[in-house]
Amino acid sequence: MKVEQVLDNLKRRFPNEPEYHQAVHEVLESIEEVYNAHPEFEKQNLIERLCIPDRILSFRVSWIDDKGNVQTNMGYRVQHNNAIGPYKGGLRFHASVYPGILKFLAFEQTFKNALTTLPMGGGKGGSDFSSKGKSDREIMRFCQAFMLELNNIIGPDTDVPAGDIGVGGREIGYMFGMYKKLRNEVTGVLTGKGLEFGGSLIRPEATGYGNIYFLMNMLKRKGINDLKGQVVAISGSGNVATYTAEKVIELGGKVVTLSDSNGYIYDADGIDSEKLAYVFELKNIYRGRLKEYADKYNCKYVEGGRPWTEKCTIALPSATQNELNGEDAEALIANGCIAVSEGANMPSTPEAIAVFLKNKIFYGPGKAANAGGVSVSGLEMTQNSMRLSWTKVEVDERLKKIMSDIHESCVKYGTEADGFVNYVKGANIAGFMKVAKAMMAQGVI
Repeated sequence: MKVEQVLDNLKRRFPNEPEYHQAVHEVLESIEEVYNAHPEFEKQNLIERLCIPDRILSFRVSWIDDKGNVQTNMGYRVQHNNAIGPYKGGLRFHASVYPGILKFLAFEQTFKNALTTLPMGGGKGGSDFSSKGKSDREIMRFCQAFMLELNNIIGPDTDVPAGDIGVGGREIGYMFGMYKKLRNEVTGVLTGKGLEFGGSLIRPEATGYGNIYFLMNMLKRKGINDLKGQVVAISGSGNVATYTAEKVIELGGKVVTLSDSNGYIYDADGIDSEKLAYVFELKNIYRGRLKEYADKYNCKYVEGGRPWTEKCTIALPSATQNELNGEDAEALIANGCIAVSEGANMPSTPEAIAVFLKNKIFYGPGKAANAGGVSVSGLEMTQNSMRLSWTKVEVDERLKKIMSDIHESCVKYGTEADGFVNYVKGANIAGFMKVAKAMMAQGVI
């Protein structure tokens, strides 16, 4: 395999999908040497089969707004690879959603799920629908209309969607209710459900908590066992960001930033538990903006900016893809940042990643560091199948073990001659080898 040759072929066949091309390029660069050491992979054209999704489904979603007008959106589901288990991955409702973004997310999800050691394949889906400015009834009607089409292609042993940007517990509940009515069955077909109807404890917290567990495994290699004295910059203000902040505060760290699509706050005094509770209330109950936090607590607010120029020792990008570029990375290094661990999917550009690796700081890529969310989704699937529920402590201990195992896999495949761990390389090779071996065992299908 020659990386550029494979990538040029994919760009020719699937143009105008830069996020997908970026994700594929990063993985292929990491695995090229390992792949070429296995001529049997090339004989079965494994790399092309692994890069191209099994299927991409698109459908129209028509729904009625509160004024009685008929609205139309597009819905999608990318079922990327099910070599190691049912397709598994979130649904994203956001105006930016189009097939190229979902292909990148499904591709990443395939390797992330492989890293968890749980039997889950990779998929992703969503719609260009946005909940901004919509009433609860409009969101309910859209979710029900979306499920009218989606229900035909998902199932507990086929494809198990979850939440993502724009899809939280409310949306999952509406979709689950419609699925149950359409299919006349109660199964664990969606994860992220309410605790009252099959959800798992700490599922909302899992991506954020898991990111910190992965971060702590990295830091322990330098003898750092807690976050006391660490100044932490976090982007985003949804579930991932806020629960990341909660765990940082619990471990003694000082959180100084959060952001939303309008800008970011910088609180030099630190965002403590009381202030974080206000953020939860602001975002989840009142659907407010962080500018209101800045006004309430009289702290710095930067409209339209990103928090990476603020001084910190740890950066946790937890908002969206490509939010941290090369200049941001240089600023973080200049300000004394020792670790970056990604809560979002592919939040760092290739230029930023190159800066982190060049300076040999601890850098946890999203497919490893933010695998906690899908890990607990997998645990939710298990609990649904067994018709039981585990305690918060039981789920949290399983999550810690999974994140520790993911870290060890990254160390195994990513340790270089000088002892530096390239977590990008380690995560990509570990995930790839598991999927590749499963595909080889199952023949050309």
